[in-house]
Amino acid sequence: MLEVMHVSKTFNKGTINEKRALIDVSLTMESGEFVTVIGGNGAGKSTLLNAVAGSWPVDEGAILVDGVNITGMPEYKRAPMIGRVFQDPMIGTAPNMELQENLALAYRRGQKRTLRWGITAKEKEMYRERLATLNLGLEERMTTQVGLLSGGQRQAVTLLMAALQRPKLLLLDEHTAALDPKTAEKVLAFSDRIVKEYSLTTLMITHNMTDAIEHGTRLIMMDGGEIVFDIKGEDKIHLRKEDLISRYKI
Repeated sequence: MLEVMHVSKTFNKGTINEKRALIDVSLTMESGEFVTVIGGNGAGKSTLLNAVAGSWPVDEGAILVDGVNITGMPEYKRAPMIGRVFQDPMIGTAPNMELQENLALAYRRGQKRTLRWGITAKEKEMYRERLATLNLGLEERMTTQVGLLSGGQRQAVTLLMAALQRPKLLLLDEHTAALDPKTAEKVLAFSDRIVKEYSLTTLMITHNMTDAIEHGTRLIMMDGGEIVFDIKGEDKIHLRKEDLISRYKI
């Protein structure tokens, strides 16, 4: 579902601030695979995710989603294929719009705009049913402005919005880092549930070793712009935090 082939990215090339963020990175993800990516600051995790999302062009290599070469495709054209949840709960939603209006924007993403406005009764019922799966009571607050929700509630809604059109690829960009531990645990549990329910191919970036081990079907460690460790299946199930710590470069 995702093919990253020999991708490299250097920022501020030729200057004193030159930074080789990705160095000949290759990664293949099968359909339905849930990959967690761990690594220290500057390891290349976010650069890899942003390269896939189209936030900036890569210097070398190619990126394919479901066989389609998206390497030179602008971010907005990738939107129908890729759903994304950001670290900041304030990003990814329109805070001054109603909850149901935000869901409508997500549901209609990639569709042609028309003069028709408003949300149909059928759509409202679908949004109500989807919100009910969050177990947060938000199905009774569909006319509430999203900006009035808590960080955890908003992040859960953003995750629901990202998965609403069942994208080919879901990107979770440290989406629990700004939440308190209890709320983060709930959002991660919902992430697991929605990924499994919709059979989404998912790439999750995290700084938390425990989360990287406990969630997903495969774990990748990055360091210095390269993939230095890749584990899945039974090996991942038996992986311990100490095993990851021992691989960090001092």
